[in-house]
Amino acid sequence: MKKYVIAALVALAMASCGEKKFHVEGNITNAKDSVLYFENIALTGIDVLDSVKLGDDGAFSFSGAQTEAPEFYRLRISDQIISLSIDSTETVTVKAEYPQMASKYEVSGSENCQKIQELALLQMDLQQRAINVSRNDTLSIDQVNDSILAMVNAYKQDVKTRYIFAHPDKAYAYFALFQTLGNMLLFNPRTNRDDIKAFAAVATSWDHQWPTAERGANLHNIAIEGMKNIRIADAENSQTIDPSKVQEAGLIDIALRDNKGQMRHLTDLKGKVVLLDFHIFSMDESPARILLLRELYNKYNAQGLEIYQVSLDGDEHFWKQQTAALPWISVRDENGINSSILPLYNIQNVPEFFLIDRGNNIVGRTQTIKDVEKEIQKLL
Repeated sequence: MKKYVIAALVALAMASCGEKKFHVEGNITNAKDSVLYFENIALTGIDVLDSVKLGDDGAFSFSGAQTEAPEFYRLRISDQIISLSIDSTETVTVKAEYPQMASKYEVSGSENCQKIQELALLQMDLQQRAINVSRNDTLSIDQVNDSILAMVNAYKQDVKTRYIFAHPDKAYAYFALFQTLGNMLLFNPRTNRDDIKAFAAVATSWDHQWPTAERGANLHNIAIEGMKNIRIADAENSQTIDPSKVQEAGLIDIALRDNKGQMRHLTDLKGKVVLLDFHIFSMDESPARILLLRELYNKYNAQGLEIYQVSLDGDEHFWKQQTAALPWISVRDENGINSSILPLYNIQNVPEFFLIDRGNNIVGRTQTIKDVEKEIQKLL
């Protein structure tokens, strides 16, 4: 019996030694007594896999079992994050100094991790440039909005060209798809035709190389959902009316429940200058647009400006979270982009706004107003 036990232990040890693993190691200096977390960026959320309290030299070493397809991880101290991807049994070495570890670090042993670093730095630069523009007092609201949108579009084109379409089979191409500005996705395949193509390109590569991978199936489903949404929107837009008929018919009432459950009629705002805004909070433009609307509201609400914002987001809980702190009227059409209101107002693209005078008359919309703030001042 003793021989059998020893043989079993030896076999178990051999099996353990034969398990294929990857390793993430290195040093994060100037972080003595800080806790470094090693986390998996899973589809369902962030999972803590391991952690270590750093010593004088900041040395750390983590390992994990090889997965069937590329997987994504991160090193984190507080809010400082270094994103990584692992697609085999490689050893990735990271060297950084706290507290700037997220923006200033060296990584070796993985091309994917090096490209992810490039993308992370580009994303940080975009965010800082957007913040700088939003704080420029010499620019009008529309100029700020246009500048930020132009920066985002240029960024997306560059990333798609150099990282996504050039190598859709790489883990860093997948990582690029889910970059954000603030808390909003830069690439939104649910409403943007070009973004759907980017998701579809990566999804096709994953289907070919890792046909049973859950991440590949998720990409595939996102791309299909986006194509469906675009087809529905195209069908709705084919039923649009002449823009002039909107004004000839007067103001078309909208009656929807706000984020507190109260029914709100657009026509009840007669006597106020109203900015009617059709919005999707999950879109690329949302953070910058909300910032600009808040500035307008803070400046002119006391003089009689009201904002009536119609959300077309499909997720009610998400919409309520996004609008909880907004001071204006926030309603939601549960039909989303299938809303019957859109063709009535001849809306072919979202976001879109209309300006309404105190007599409940539409006096302009996005395409006809060059400087919305000046127009609001005139009506007030």
